[in-house]
Amino acid sequence: MSSVQIEQKSYEMPPREGISIAHFLTVADVERSARYYEKVFGARILTTGDGNAPPYLQLANIWIILNVGGGPTPDKPTVTLSVPDPNHINSFMNFRVADIQACYKLWKSRGAEFITEPIPKYGEIRCYIRDPDGYIIEVGQSTDLKYG
Repeated sequence: MSSVQIEQKSYEMPPREGISIAHFLTVADVERSARYYEKVFGARILTTGDGNAPPYLQLANIWIILNVGGGPTPDKPTVTLSVPDPNHINSFMNFRVADIQACYKLWKSRGAEFITEPIPKYGEIRCYIRDPDGYIIEVGQSTDLKYG
């Protein structure tokens, strides 16, 4: 495993210095999605929003922003945000885990809907979860198999 050396030593949201990154999910119901990520994965709900500001969650080493879709705004005049078509996804989160079977069992018991059981593929064992809005989340565990 390789490491990357960076200047910034700590991360918080919002950042007091440097940069922090959050994954933005357009969802149909922010409360439902916040509770799903809290229940299934143990995310911490940091804020529930104030009617105009969306909820922020912390999940392991990332932050997630949840918000409903909407039409263009002055800062993105040609962009419309919407919940994805569950069968036509162009991006997804990837959770790397140390024990995929334990995560599969735990998260399934908490209500995660897996597309398949964990399957060995390309130097890892992996499976996918579909969240309440149709997003997929890849769950993978590396194996000893080397690529190429």
